[in-house]
Amino acid sequence: MKTLLSVEVGGPDTLVLTDVDAPVAGADEVVIDVHAVSVNYPDVLIIEDLYQVKPPRPFAPGAEVSGVVSSIGENVTTLAVGDRVLSAPGHGGMTEQIAVPAASCYAIPDEMPFDEAASFLLTYGTSHHALRQRADAQEGETLFVLGAAGGVGLAAVQLGKAMGLTVIAGCSSQEKVDLCIANGADSGIVYPRGPLDRDQQKALSNEIKEAGGGGVDIVYDAVGGDFAEPAIRALNWEGRFLVVGFPAGIPKIPLNLALLKSCQIVGVFWGAFTFVQPDAHQANVEELFSMYSAGSIKPHVTSRYPLSAGAEAIQELADRRAKGKVVVEVR
Repeated sequence: MKTLLSVEVGGPDTLVLTDVDAPVAGADEVVIDVHAVSVNYPDVLIIEDLYQVKPPRPFAPGAEVSGVVSSIGENVTTLAVGDRVLSAPGHGGMTEQIAVPAASCYAIPDEMPFDEAASFLLTYGTSHHALRQRADAQEGETLFVLGAAGGVGLAAVQLGKAMGLTVIAGCSSQEKVDLCIANGADSGIVYPRGPLDRDQQKALSNEIKEAGGGGVDIVYDAVGGDFAEPAIRALNWEGRFLVVGFPAGIPKIPLNLALLKSCQIVGVFWGAFTFVQPDAHQANVEELFSMYSAGSIKPHVTSRYPLSAGAEAIQELADRRAKGKVVVEVR
């Protein structure tokens, strides 16, 4: 079977499409015939050994997949051959078949196509956990999303609106702001791509404050770099700053800001949360499927690539060109 492998440390150009043996389902596992794989920013990092998890090589990128169960291992009673499922193995998804624990699979609603299913769990799971558990978001509060047109950002926009928040989208172009408004944002601002000097940071902070009517209650930061500090400066008293990702670099924050605003700087590590608090994670997933079925949230797939062009799909995220979700279609 065909698999896109990382065989050495480097960018997407180092990935190799090759033939490997098909997997066999072990005890408590199922094999999925992969139909779609979503591309996420961790795929950019993991092949460069810059992510928190460093799997031994060779490995395939691709953190979440959707497809059809083709075989089941010993002890598996919750799934059957032919079931449509999604799963988030963390890596290994850019392949024609993958073996995963049955417990990590979720049945796909009949109305959910494979490309949306592959784009669902990681982005919406991260953003839902961020807003629900980490920010304790309350109806009527104001949310500012940095990198709002990306995968997790657009999920945060849709979820924030579904939770009754006023949502302000922060993006690097008006085209991206327009996309966010079409997905539920109340308003948006366009910021420079960066790096930002002090005057640009001050101007950005003032723009965020003005858009929020004097300030915002929650900042969802999927960008980092020079954008983090001005966003924190725009927080209201007892605001929450959600640390989600760093495509613009890891920021250095003056901690006196946390004191002066009595605000919280809160880390969001959804992957660890799913293991540490499995019951809360399961409840979140059930709520997300209910939201999807009700039409409150819907993955916005904007780019599709075949498996042979999986490296190009990852490059689109590395170049920060992606709007919504990028998907590799295997079948």
